[in-house]
Amino acid sequence: MADPTIQTFCCHQPDKADSSVDIMQAFNSNSYSTVCLISSSIGILGAVYQVLPREEPYLSHRWLTQSVTRGRQMVVWLAVADLLASLGVFIRSALWLNYKSLMNPDSDSTVLFCAIVSAWIQYFYTATWFWTLCYAVDMRLVLRERPGHPVLYHLCCWLIPAVLTSVGLSILYIPNANCHNLKSLGSAVLHILPNYLATYVPMAVVMVANPILYCDVARAVHTAVVCSLAQFTSKERGLVDTVRLKLALINLAFYACWLPNIINGILLWTLWYDLPTNVIISLWYIMAVMNPLQALFNSMVYRRWTGGPDKVYIPCRKLSGRSALNDPLDEDPLRPPVSSESTPLLENPSSKATSGNTNFTMSLTPSTQRRAAASINGAT
Repeated sequence: MADPTIQTFCCHQPDKADSSVDIMQAFNSNSYSTVCLISSSIGILGAVYQVLPREEPYLSHRWLTQSVTRGRQMVVWLAVADLLASLGVFIRSALWLNYKSLMNPDSDSTVLFCAIVSAWIQYFYTATWFWTLCYAVDMRLVLRERPGHPVLYHLCCWLIPAVLTSVGLSILYIPNANCHNLKSLGSAVLHILPNYLATYVPMAVVMVANPILYCDVARAVHTAVVCSLAQFTSKERGLVDTVRLKLALINLAFYACWLPNIINGILLWTLWYDLPTNVIISLWYIMAVMNPLQALFNSMVYRRWTGGPDKVYIPCRKLSGRSALNDPLDEDPLRPPVSSESTPLLENPSSKATSGNTNFTMSLTPSTQRRAAASINGAT
C-alpha cells in the first residue's frame, strides 16, 4: 500500500514506547505482509493483462485515426505505473516476510532500504493518479475534437510525481531519519506534514476533478450521438447509458481504492494525541487490500464492454486468422468494419450492419459516418 504513515516507519525507532510503536508492531506482522503479498500479486496480474495488446480483426484502416487510439495508449501507461507500484509492494512484502530485520530500522542500511522501496511505491502510485486525471482530461478534449497533448501528459504523469515524492521524503528523512524523536508538535508538522500533503493533495484532486470531467464527457457523448446520427432511438440511448455507467464505475473504482487512505490521514491529524489504534490498523488492512487491487479494477472498468470480450494475444505468438493489417476485406466499401476497442471505453456503435433502411449508419454519407464514429469512439 502507499501511505505516508508507513514511510515514517522507515525512520529510526523512537526512544520510548508510545502508540506509534504499537502500530508499527502490528504493521510488522506476518498476517499484514501476507495480505500485501496476495493483493499485490493480483494487482500485478491485472496490470499485465491490461498491458497486453488486443487483437483487432477486420479493422478498417480508414477508421483508425489518432483521435480513437490515444485513449488506449494512455490506459497502457496507467497499467505500466500500476504494474511497477504493485511490484514494489510485492518485493517489500516478500522481503519483510523473510527478513524481519529490514522492518527494524536500527541501522542506516535498513533505513536506506526502507526509504528507497517506499519512494518507489509512492512514486508509481502517484503516477497512476495523474494518468487517471489525464485520461479524463483527454476524453473531454476528444469530444470537442481537439488534439491531445501526449508529451504534456508524460511530463505531468512522470515528472510531477518525481518532484512530489522526492521533496516529501527528503523533508521527512533528511538529515538523520529521526522523525519519531521530534521534540515538539511544530517540528512534527514541519517534517511530516509536507509528505502527507504531497501524497493526499494529488489524490484528492483526482477525486474531485474526475467526476466533474466525466459528467461533462457524458453530456458531450449525448450531444455527439444526437448531432452526428440525427436521431436518438433506443439504440442510441443504450449507448449513452452504457457510457455513463462505465464512467461512473471508473470513478467508483478509484474511490474504493483510495478513500481509505484519505480517511486514515484525517484520523491521524485530527486525533494526533489519542490515536484509535484498532481503527487505524483496520484501515491499514483495508488499504493493503484495495491499493494494489487498483490494477485489477482498472483492467475491468477500462476494458471493452460491447461487441464481445477482449481478444488478448501474446506478442511473441502469431495471431490466428486474418489480422487487422492483411485482411483483404478491409477495403471492401460494402463491408462494415468490425469494431474493436481502440479506446478504452466503447467501440464504434455501428458494429453490425444490415441491409435496407434498418441500419441507420448506412443512410449516412461516408464522411458523416467517419465523423460520427470518430466522435463517439474518441469520447469513450
